[in-house]
Amino acid sequence: MRLRRVASVGVWGIIVSRVASVVVALGIGGVAFALCGYDVGRLAGDVVSASFGNLFGIEDLGLLWSPLMLTGLAAAVALRIGLWNIGGEGQFYAGAIAATLVGLHVQAPLWVALALMAVAGFAGGAAWIAVPAAARAFWAVDEIITTLLLNFVAALLVGYLCTGPMRDPHQAVTAASAHIPYEIPPLLDDLHWGFAVSVALVGVVALLLGRSVWGYEVRVAGSNGRAAFYAGMPVRVRLMQVFLLSGGLAGVAGMLEVAGTVHRLQGGISNNFGYLGIMVAALAGASPLGVLPASLLLAVLLNAGIVLQSYGVSNYAVLALTGLVLFCAAVGERLAYLRLRPAA
Repeated sequence: MRLRRVASVGVWGIIVSRVASVVVALGIGGVAFALCGYDVGRLAGDVVSASFGNLFGIEDLGLLWSPLMLTGLAAAVALRIGLWNIGGEGQFYAGAIAATLVGLHVQAPLWVALALMAVAGFAGGAAWIAVPAAARAFWAVDEIITTLLLNFVAALLVGYLCTGPMRDPHQAVTAASAHIPYEIPPLLDDLHWGFAVSVALVGVVALLLGRSVWGYEVRVAGSNGRAAFYAGMPVRVRLMQVFLLSGGLAGVAGMLEVAGTVHRLQGGISNNFGYLGIMVAALAGASPLGVLPASLLLAVLLNAGIVLQSYGVSNYAVLALTGLVLFCAAVGERLAYLRLRPAA
């Protein structure tokens, strides 16, 4: 018998490999915590209780889950056409900036104002990725470099606006804008309707990619761009459209964070949601529906950081555990394609 690579493993094979990878990663993390002298069973129980044991924990988990869904969806959409959008962090900030400007300067009924802020957030995120998209589509410039570098520009721009033109002089917080008068209504006590919007957007994008001619052309262009070109598909146009959609989704995540959670623009508003969205997309295998459980896992890990800090564990342990999950998922994906077959 020898190991041989198979051509396909099917959806269930990928799901099993993902679940097994997460279990292995958490097992390794548990062993590491045990070697450091922690009661792993009690620690795991407290994490589960803090995330699902009461209404406050569920609401807090939902507030983390919602932006991770959208930034993960943004990265997954780009992966469907074979490209990496590493700039979700910058597009998140750009959407937050655009939504804040609309919220502070437009007077309208609540739902009209929120709709305008959502459109502005989408437009801000799409505009932030437009230059890297055009550079990739027409001049084959590596999108990883351009989207990544724009993250730092967006973060610095937010810092400049919050300490300069948009700073609220009446607040003790020196690096923040004025309070936005429009807030997304609550779904529960603290969890707002932005969570439902995020889930709905995941469903809409999944239908668009899986059940439309546009989605079919995107999938073909992602698997074999040259074949798609010779088949008469507008590959460059589809690439631009996918990138703009990807940036717009990340921008909507920024808008929901501003209008639903923070209610003002300030530095660090992203909480690394843009970068974590890349991990969500990788764990989901670029599947829009797979983004839902993958983002939930990342949200639980982030929520676990609060519990770990109460035990005296550094928050960096959560980042290390998150990286371990992604590493095991990458290894598990490769192993899923290997089968024992009789030697020739």
